[in-house]
Amino acid sequence: MSQPSTPMLYGFSLGHFCNDFAPCAVWIIGPAVALAMDLSPAQLGMLFAIHSAGSALAFFPAGMVSDHISDRGRLLLLTFVWVTVGYLVASFAPNYWTLAILLAVAGIGDAVWHPVATGVLMQEFPNSRAKALGIHAIGGSLSDVAGPLAAGFLLTYVDWQTTLQLCVIPTAIMAVAFIPIAAKVPKKTKSRISRADFVGIWQTWRTPAGMRFVMLICCYNMAAISLLSMIPLYLQTTYSLSISMTGIVFSGMLLAGALLQPFIGSVSDRIGRRPITIAGNLIAALGAAAMFLSPNLFVLIVVQVIAVGTLVAIRPAILAAAVEHAGKKESTTLGLAFSIMDGVGALGALLAGAVGSIQLDYAFLLAAGLSIIAVILALGLPRTAKAEVAA
Repeated sequence: MSQPSTPMLYGFSLGHFCNDFAPCAVWIIGPAVALAMDLSPAQLGMLFAIHSAGSALAFFPAGMVSDHISDRGRLLLLTFVWVTVGYLVASFAPNYWTLAILLAVAGIGDAVWHPVATGVLMQEFPNSRAKALGIHAIGGSLSDVAGPLAAGFLLTYVDWQTTLQLCVIPTAIMAVAFIPIAAKVPKKTKSRISRADFVGIWQTWRTPAGMRFVMLICCYNMAAISLLSMIPLYLQTTYSLSISMTGIVFSGMLLAGALLQPFIGSVSDRIGRRPITIAGNLIAALGAAAMFLSPNLFVLIVVQVIAVGTLVAIRPAILAAAVEHAGKKESTTLGLAFSIMDGVGALGALLAGAVGSIQLDYAFLLAAGLSIIAVILALGLPRTAKAEVAA
């Protein structure tokens, strides 16, 4: 039985890290843009939402294309070029709306990577799906750590434009390093996209179980985006943390989740997706509610680590559950899941910005409520894992 330990898997994880580096840095660059352009929390939330929306538009078509083309390695290689050029161009944006649109376009390249790469892994490691997704996710989660950390450090010396330009360097390097890895990505028989593909997707997800799962994904990711979009601004305005210190704290709260992903994914392969999803969202809800109580800075950071880290850690289990519900077309299913996560999840940034404009810590209550709804919806998930490939 194949195990997720091949060089290709770890090459994919490194590629994930490099592609996500600049997009993740935007979490810290965003507040710097807000200060430079005198933006409100609602405008900052809108900026994050538009950035996420660009990705959401690309996930599903990229996943569907991936299930029908032969050379997926070349498509993965193209994503590094797109991200490098896209964020580099965005750094020269002269105003708010131009920046928002260019960030959305740049995010498309990063978005394409995810359903294609994870779809390949789901096919290559059918008996350890969540574990394989967890190892792949480590790359992205470490970029969640390194990107904001690097951005926070750079912003103490240079402006946000130069910071964004420097943050595309890892992606540019990987565009060259990934060439031999792309050549080893297994090829598949090319086929045409047909009406039957769309009918099959509709029939899979229009059922009560499918709709409940879609709502679960929406609430889960809206809770995560609500926290991620407002925590940096909250730390800087409420506790007067410097940009570099905010980057350190923000990166630290994501690190625990990143390191736990393969372990949590492996556990969910054995005991099922439902207990992991329920427990993770419940812990996140309690942590987000605790943030609203405005504890001292040390306690606040601890509960932020717990809440955000837990939401990051359970992501592979939720994605594996989505593929197991669909039973086939791995890249298409993951593309749809990513589209829902980033598309509807973008509403989390909008809502967090809206309530944050009233009182910034209301965003934490919003995240807690969304996580509780996710817990209730998760009660309807299958009791057991289904790691084998569906017939």
